[in-house]
Amino acid sequence: MSYPNLSALLEAIIYLAKEPVSIEAIAKALPDVERKTIEETIAMLIEKYRMENHGIEIREVAGGLRFSTKPEHHEILKKFLQSQQAPTRLSLAALETLAVIAYKQPVTVPEIQEIRGVQASGVIKTLLDKKLVAAAGRKEVLGRPILYKTTRDFLIHFGLKEIGELPSMEEFEELIRNQASAEDSIQTELPLEEVQ
Repeated sequence: MSYPNLSALLEAIIYLAKEPVSIEAIAKALPDVERKTIEETIAMLIEKYRMENHGIEIREVAGGLRFSTKPEHHEILKKFLQSQQAPTRLSLAALETLAVIAYKQPVTVPEIQEIRGVQASGVIKTLLDKKLVAAAGRKEVLGRPILYKTTRDFLIHFGLKEIGELPSMEEFEELIRNQASAEDSIQTELPLEEVQ
């Protein structure tokens, strides 16, 4: 079977997919189309959306393809989204714990607590519930504590292709400091009855 407009069909598949969609998954959905043809058409789509008259692009994220807004529009889009819905943010403790896991993975709760200097069990549960981290087996030491690692959802949430794209530790610490100061200013700006 031939598809009269393969480009439009691939665009629709990438747009429709809830998760980043791999070329393998696309090839399975289109068994009559050669993989090379799919790859070439996707490459043309990626180039098409790179042009400045498009506000979105096709990016490779976590081993798949997905539509994403272009970085030059992020500030305005962030303001737009903030006006539309309440932001879902991670607490400072959750961000710090997530940073330790991301940079030291696989890592145990006692190792996280040693680095952070505070109890981490509750924060780990939150990160597990949000599916940003997962168990990665057990460490072969006394007590065999559970090892934790980041997940594919972590990559998707932060728009990373792979864990190697993480910012440097210094950049991440700056991000945490900025969030902490933003949260402090929000607390001081709220009327007293809203804080209580």
